[in-house]
Amino acid sequence: MNDLKDKVVLVTGAARRVGAAIARGVHAQGAKVLLHYRSGDKEAAAIEAELNATRKDSVRRVRADLLAHSAPELLVRTAIERFGRLDVLVNNASSFFPTAIGEIEDKGWEELIGANVKAPLLLSQAAAPELAKAKGSIINIVDIHAERPLKGYIVYTIAKAGLAAMTRSLAMELAPEVRVNGIAPGAIAWPEDGQFGAEERKHIIENTLLKRIGDPDDIARAVCFLAADAPYVTGQIIAVDGGRSINI
Repeated sequence: MNDLKDKVVLVTGAARRVGAAIARGVHAQGAKVLLHYRSGDKEAAAIEAELNATRKDSVRRVRADLLAHSAPELLVRTAIERFGRLDVLVNNASSFFPTAIGEIEDKGWEELIGANVKAPLLLSQAAAPELAKAKGSIINIVDIHAERPLKGYIVYTIAKAGLAAMTRSLAMELAPEVRVNGIAPGAIAWPEDGQFGAEERKHIIENTLLKRIGDPDDIARAVCFLAADAPYVTGQIIAVDGGRSINI
């Protein structure tokens, strides 16, 4: 399939896990990919080499702290200088950790709100003129807990709720030139720092209608659908959660 042939897609947080799957997914459909990462240079370089071996000069990696003042302009400028256009922005980069009531501090607030709200908004703003030229789209990776709070993660829940509201607001602000949609994952890939123990993981799976966790490729396929095969869809957030949100 080449539904995204010669389109240029910027994916944030693309060195690992869901972001890497998204980069591979859009590339498989013919896209050129600007692969953003903050850390993990080894992983980003490996993906860049892997995909360029499949299609020469089709991927470029770029390192940036999305909360740096210069980051949005840098990423958009790099896409234009390297590929000549920008068609799709995927705001995937995120921070995720618990915040207990009584222990919330400025540092945790700023990191979670910054990564999940501020950075996507400012990058979307910077990319909007180029996306408008291309009649392109923005896809935000939200979370099912944006609407159904996750206990113990109040600031993260607030941040993702802000991203959901931003998705709908940007769809209004940037129409009709740019479509803006979101994807709300459920349990796709467990955190690598042990935030959820064995019993909690078992409980989540038991309360998911499909009785299993998902795969990063499930999110990548949804991104490809919204980017390439949904020209009359905007302002929507699609849950990709195996039915988990029904039972929360």
